Amino acid sequence: MSFWTDSLGAEVRFREAAGWRTRSIEAGEGHPVVLMGGLTGHAEGFLRNVVPLAERGLRVYALDAVGHGLSARPTDVTYHAPLFTEHLIGFLDAIGAERAHLVGQSLGGWTALHTALHHPGRVGRVVSVTGAGLLLSDRGSKEESEQVHARVKAVTAKAAAAPTRESVRARLEWLMVDPAVVTDELVECRYRYYTLPGTQEAQAKLVAEQPGEENRAHMLDEAALARIEAETLVVWTDHNPTTPAEVGRRASEILPNARFDMITGAGHWPMFEQPGQFNRIVGDFLAGDAG
Repeated sequence: MSFWTDSLGAEVRFREAAGWRTRSIEAGEGHPVVLMGGLTGHAEGFLRNVVPLAERGLRVYALDAVGHGLSARPTDVTYHAPLFTEHLIGFLDAIGAERAHLVGQSLGGWTALHTALHHPGRVGRVVSVTGAGLLLSDRGSKEESEQVHARVKAVTAKAAAAPTRESVRARLEWLMVDPAVVTDELVECRYRYYTLPGTQEAQAKLVAEQPGEENRAHMLDEAALARIEAETLVVWTDHNPTTPAEVGRRASEILPNARFDMITGAGHWPMFEQPGQFNRIVGDFLAGDAG
């Protein structure tokens, strides 16, 4: 069965956002919610969530970030955190949303919190799912963060530099607890995005810069987290292959208006691997008072 059957009723749209062609998969009516994925990810990662969350009375947009999926892949930019926030704000402008709830997984979680810090008036509630960009102050956490960045950069570069279906499958299986979750359809989808004509230079730039050393200056340290007033849900998993759950838990204690929840039986992609848990936890948080 195709994962597209989980999103029947959604539509695919293209808009200009901050000057970049941008794709979204969207459904529903109500308060806007933007779903954002991880490094080299794409909106298909949320196909099991768009319609179920829309059924909670929300207008849901699964977004291809700049440099990802079928959105524009510019080479005249620097793929650091401010760029993804600029693109997100441009998307909110394009859909006519003064404020939106943000749900970000991995890189998307970094973008969500970075945007909430720098543009608090544009952000409602925030959900950070196995989120990147968290920098705690103790030495052990800093060293772990550096190791995670290096590990993510290495495994992503290996899959993206000269992609084959086998290397793409290995990268996707690394994200999951159960390798069987990685279907041939998912592999083919990502492989085609990795090999779109004219994408090699932009893809290499993205993979080098986003997890690179200079972008660490934009990470959310404890002082930054303490200034984010948005109501926030930090979601982790019991088998996340990148940052340990304790980092997410401690970040939720530093954020002024946050709580923590755990999804079981999942790796880095709980929205895809455990959609039932994800949709319930995130839907309850967002739809409790969608205004």
